[in-house]
Amino acid sequence: MVTATHEASHRLFQEHPEALAPVFEALGLPPPVKTDFHELSPDTTEIRPMERRADTVLMFEPDMGEHFVLAVEAQTKKDPDKANSWAYYVAYLRAKYDLPVLLVAVCRDRSTAAWAMGPFECTVGPWTTQVTRPFVLGPQTVPEVTDETVVVQQPALAALSAIVHSQSRRADAILETVARGLASFDPDITKYWFEVVEVGLESTPTRKYWRKLMQDVVTHFPGHGTLFEEKYLEGKAEGEARGILRVLEVRGLPLSDDVRQRITACTDLDRLNEWLERSGTVEHAEDLFTEEGPAA
Repeated sequence: MVTATHEASHRLFQEHPEALAPVFEALGLPPPVKTDFHELSPDTTEIRPMERRADTVLMFEPDMGEHFVLAVEAQTKKDPDKANSWAYYVAYLRAKYDLPVLLVAVCRDRSTAAWAMGPFECTVGPWTTQVTRPFVLGPQTVPEVTDETVVVQQPALAALSAIVHSQSRRADAILETVARGLASFDPDITKYWFEVVEVGLESTPTRKYWRKLMQDVVTHFPGHGTLFEEKYLEGKAEGEARGILRVLEVRGLPLSDDVRQRITACTDLDRLNEWLERSGTVEHAEDLFTEEGPAA
């Protein structure tokens, strides 16, 4: 099942490949620059009835130096089947683009990260035909960001650090540092990065603490139920409810406490929109609720 955590863990690199800094440092390469990357199709399906799809695939093309393909896989738990699919991704992309391929696995807990390092071998008897060794971005390889200066200079790496170290004993301290650093940006940038981290922390105990550090701003990730989104939708619902009540009052229709309570308590924007449209034509306020499904 694809979760928001899984999506955030690899989509981060689509928009901000500079978060791959720990990988490039380990490989002895200069820090990655966003303009040196462009996204490739993650589809590795051949013309046969089996679909295969890597999470994120990037082409690294610096003006000087080696070009190669990066396949980024978000891994939230051990999966024996990955030994086969990862080997396939590497072989397919190597053949398709005629370039070296670096497979990067992003893991949030130490045991999964240790497993993902492999090596995964294809052997017959004593002979090894192929070996797959992912570079793992996990608690062992991603630095714990505890310096606000790093957050300001490398927000993508800071967001990755907050997500990857969500199960660390120092998780709260990391989140506090990242939150303070992100708060120094322009509001729109702060909103974006706060939500990147929150989506990445889904289903973790640290998400609740992160939400305490967030402020009431408009969401950039609709549908994920972040604090920003909840507050935004609450405000919009309240505005719709006030509009309905105002129309009914202007028309001189009596409003009982039950009617007021039902309108103001509703958080379903579609239903509120329907009531707003009907508020200008109904003969009685109670008529808003007729010919509809279950009560809001």
